[in-house]
Amino acid sequence: MIKQIPMKHLACFSLLCSSVASAAERPNIIYIFTDQHTASAMSCAGNPDVHTPNIDRLAAAGILFNNAYCTAPLSGPSRGAMFTGHYPDAVGLSVNGAPMPDSLQMQTLGTLVKNAGYDCAYGGKWHLPTNDLPDKEFGFDKIYHHSDDGLAEACVKYLSREHKKPFFLVASYDNPHNICEYARSQNLPYGNLEIPELRNCPGLPANFAKNPYDADVIENERAANFNVYPSATFTPENWRMYRYTYYRLVEKVDSEIGKIVDAIDKNNLWKNTIVIFSSDHGDGIGAHHWNQKSALYEEVVNIPFIVTLPGKKNAGKHLPQLISNGVDFFASVCDWTGAKKPQSTAGKSFRKIVEEGNPQSPHQEYVITETRFDGSKTRGWVVRSEGYKYVLYDKGRNREQLFDMKNDRGEMRNLVMENAYNKVLQMHRDILEKWMNTYQIKPTRPKLHDVPGKVLKQQYQTAHK
Repeated sequence: MIKQIPMKHLACFSLLCSSVASAAERPNIIYIFTDQHTASAMSCAGNPDVHTPNIDRLAAAGILFNNAYCTAPLSGPSRGAMFTGHYPDAVGLSVNGAPMPDSLQMQTLGTLVKNAGYDCAYGGKWHLPTNDLPDKEFGFDKIYHHSDDGLAEACVKYLSREHKKPFFLVASYDNPHNICEYARSQNLPYGNLEIPELRNCPGLPANFAKNPYDADVIENERAANFNVYPSATFTPENWRMYRYTYYRLVEKVDSEIGKIVDAIDKNNLWKNTIVIFSSDHGDGIGAHHWNQKSALYEEVVNIPFIVTLPGKKNAGKHLPQLISNGVDFFASVCDWTGAKKPQSTAGKSFRKIVEEGNPQSPHQEYVITETRFDGSKTRGWVVRSEGYKYVLYDKGRNREQLFDMKNDRGEMRNLVMENAYNKVLQMHRDILEKWMNTYQIKPTRPKLHDVPGKVLKQQYQTAHK
């Protein structure tokens, strides 16, 4: 005689089965990101001076965003936005070495995704604030320390084992960050490169010169911090060698990424895995005579961004929508994994536009990038709208910049100096003021709004220390 099961138990069993099925259907997510990698430094971006066959494989299988921007052009702040979902200046993460606020310790992306039922693993550079991720903290199991040597092999081992849960794997590479040591004439952490003949080096960029109305605070920062910007005395030949070395470092990390892509192939993971590739920020690569980061030049803030969907849906598409690879990345991973996104976080999920693959689909009208120069108190902001890029620094002559992103991506004509663009300028000032008020960004000086022509609300009249 078969014992009858009460209906309420059947209902609970049905709900449990549904929940398990739903969890099984959720995609794995692999996030591969480099350090100091500008958007144009990929052969899939049309650059003939660099060869990146493995990043190109991801682009061919996925969707390449042309207008993706870092939330902050400095390693720690950028990573803080990725893994907390907050703008750096809003939560005290605007400088390298800033500790994770206590209030965010249990709300990091790894913790939220783990609580949603995922296995979370992290290998490589962490830099929040320590270079190595402490094991079992922030929701991640550490599978490898901060080093490009051996990271791919650790990731391959992880991908090749059996997984009973969906997984979120982060592979964080250091290169092409070694260009910093090269500029200082130091040995490179993962091995030196051969010195080329000058004729084998790339030419100078079309925007090698500075625009006539560039912000003078940038040159002041270069002069004040030789360790970070040792390029003040670079000759054109030095810059060409710099660019050659930078591209070789990109190729070096590309070959490591290839090992992970091979493992995805070998283990048949494309069927239910999202692979995202990006970088924490870019590098000046000689544009406007600039090396490294912090400044808000396009080469520094525009970063590579590729999303490969399960089954390689929408493979090979290029999308123009504006993406923040910090706060929007956080929101999107929460969206795909079913993790509960904290209400206080910023960012908008790009899941819908990626899955639609339609370049005409509306997403968001602008993205914001903020900076605090490495080793300095100088601050700045970018409002990137569909057609324009507005740049504001907190001090100095020509601290406002406005560029036409359709006709002047090299940023050589500052439209702030032309009355014909006054309406566009005011619109971007309004956007920045609204953003500062929304996220309670403290002003640089008491009772003075950083945006020209704007007046602080009473609750924000406290200077940022």
